[in-house]
Amino acid sequence: MSEELIPETPEQETEENEAAEPIKQRKNGLYPGVSDELAENMKSGWADTELRGLEPIAQAEHTAARRAALSARFPGERLVIPAGNLKTRSNDTEYAFRASTEYAYLTGDQTQDGVLVLEPAGDSGHQATIYLLPRSNRENGEFWLDGQGELWVGRRHSLTEAEQLLGIPAKDVREIAAALTEATGPVRNVRGHDASIEAALTDKVTAERDEELRVYLSEARLVKDAFEIAELQKACDATARGFEDVVRSLDKAEATSERFIEGTFFLRARIEGNDIGYGSICAAGPHATTLHWVRNDGAVRSGDLLLLDAGVETNELYTADVTRTLPINGTFSPLQRTIYDAVYEAQEAGIAAVKPGATFRDFHDASQRVLAEKLVAWGLLGDLSVDKVLELGLQRRWTLHGTGHMLGMDVHDCAVARTEAYVDGILEPGVCLTVEPGLYFQADDLTVPEEYRGIGVRIEDDILVTEDGNRNLSDQLPRRADEVEAWMAQLKG
Repeated sequence: MSEELIPETPEQETEENEAAEPIKQRKNGLYPGVSDELAENMKSGWADTELRGLEPIAQAEHTAARRAALSARFPGERLVIPAGNLKTRSNDTEYAFRASTEYAYLTGDQTQDGVLVLEPAGDSGHQATIYLLPRSNRENGEFWLDGQGELWVGRRHSLTEAEQLLGIPAKDVREIAAALTEATGPVRNVRGHDASIEAALTDKVTAERDEELRVYLSEARLVKDAFEIAELQKACDATARGFEDVVRSLDKAEATSERFIEGTFFLRARIEGNDIGYGSICAAGPHATTLHWVRNDGAVRSGDLLLLDAGVETNELYTADVTRTLPINGTFSPLQRTIYDAVYEAQEAGIAAVKPGATFRDFHDASQRVLAEKLVAWGLLGDLSVDKVLELGLQRRWTLHGTGHMLGMDVHDCAVARTEAYVDGILEPGVCLTVEPGLYFQADDLTVPEEYRGIGVRIEDDILVTEDGNRNLSDQLPRRADEVEAWMAQLKG
């Protein structure tokens, strides 16, 4: 990583002739400053790179409809939705930026520091404005001297280009704090993403009103539009190819660790999408009994199972969330297959319960009943009936988690929706959720036979509610035990 050419000169003028601010310098930079001659040289001799005649981004029509719905929900109120800022990873390095879901959902933009503002506009609802950083200033040297200048981190769109792409009037984001400080009338803000915006609005908002905005935007995503469904299918297709990559490389993982699996899937996510949608769970052997095993530093051994829970996030920030439990040597042992088949049967029952008019809880209840029946049949719960086991929740010692969740731009999408709209809600076409039952027998669980201990199985698919039932978006990957074995044998050649 190159060291920035940061001068020890005091202050630089901004492009908009705002108050001068110093360009941050590196303490131990090798250059003590910038000569007048070099500064003058760097101002000129650059080609015009403005992009003209740009077409709107693919989701512009959909984001406009989402903003219109938001406007109708909060008439007469100023609405502020920030993208968020860079977060420091260590010293002067930052984490990769990921725009806030609310901002990206309403704009299609993913740039850091952006802010969407909906200003009340009388009978016409709201006037949307997107505040963004303009192109780096070449006159004052910002583009090559500042750590976030375009020479260091890459070109960004001009405000004119952004307007063409997003279909939203654009202004310089460096003006936003002052404008919000002077704003009057009711204001709502999506909190937790931009401290400077929150400081500017500190005396104009309330936690309760801001939470209402956040809840609305969460619930607005419960039903996906056509663009979102296509993105989720794209994510699932890429994820399936990532799982194939992993199976082909299992011999290398056995020679190294679970991290080879993690890295293999990550490569597919970066080739075909923006990133992984969440930390990949690459859990081999007894690690499969840890629900969110993301250390991925354990051994991969023939004869054990691999629980791989991973999803590609598309370039438009929609993620898949898929789990397969695979025999590392390609063949389930008799006990592994018994446990796997029980989870498969539970998942089949859960998927069958996903349909319009059903409650969100129906698929969970259907899956849990099958698992409780298996646990009773295996003698793990004494002489209790299945109904009693479910009443007391005793199956949860080995099933642990809920059977699914909403899916979309967040892996656990719509998370702050009201309970009556989410877990107590009714399914309708366009809802996308996961169905993911599992059985987990901890390595130190003395209540089960020794041969069960250390076995964890989960099967997870991404299910879209349709007009007449459901569609499995991740059905490219086999689920039945015999089909899994045949698929692995084919991939391993």
